[in-house]
Amino acid sequence: MKNKLFLLILFLVCGCVAETPRYIGEQYLDAKYMFNPLGEEKAPDTDPLIRSDGFDCVTFVETSLAESNVEKLSKIRYKNNKVDFVYRNHFIESDWLKNNKSLVENVSNLYAKTAIRHVVIDKKSWFKRVHNIDTDFQKQTVDIEYIPYKNLSKIDIQSPLIVLFIHDGNGLQKKIGTDLAVVHVGFLLPGNILRHASSDYGRVMDTDFEAYVNKRRQNKHNLGIALVKIK
Repeated sequence: MKNKLFLLILFLVCGCVAETPRYIGEQYLDAKYMFNPLGEEKAPDTDPLIRSDGFDCVTFVETSLAESNVEKLSKIRYKNNKVDFVYRNHFIESDWLKNNKSLVENVSNLYAKTAIRHVVIDKKSWFKRVHNIDTDFQKQTVDIEYIPYKNLSKIDIQSPLIVLFIHDGNGLQKKIGTDLAVVHVGFLLPGNILRHASSDYGRVMDTDFEAYVNKRRQNKHNLGIALVKIK
């Protein structure tokens, strides 16, 4: 009886130690990558308000933060929770970070020496060029603090962070009508793991963060990363 009790305790202890911690977004691992999978269920974007079968990099982060709750998700995706295509937080630099400041905070300067990327967001041009929608938005210049790749070393964290991948905007103006800094987003997890919706692999996946960074930094237009705390 004592031997059986000892084996049971040993099993429980070892099982707890060996168990992989459950981190944000884990339930969506291996879900397929889909370009622009969410919308307002009406024109001009008739996609659903929420789904769990497919994500792009932004909707994966948003849905994970919202814990699959459509009301929480709408608060994250839209300015003042107004569910409308025009009021969606389309640009992380000028919309998403600002309108979700109660939820997130850029903490890049806590992890390495930072730099500033000046971004000129031209929503009016983007809406017309990409969606053929006329708006009266004015150009907006915003600054985003980030860690240049040359300053980046191993990051030791205890809780997940949102990681933004920063680009110099080269070539984007002609393509989409506006400057752009953030070109990819995911979660940086303890253990140096990047959890993200990957267009290259067509699914939500975990990958080695350092290896992913080393691959991106080979392109001179990729500048670095911004680290964002989830409050």
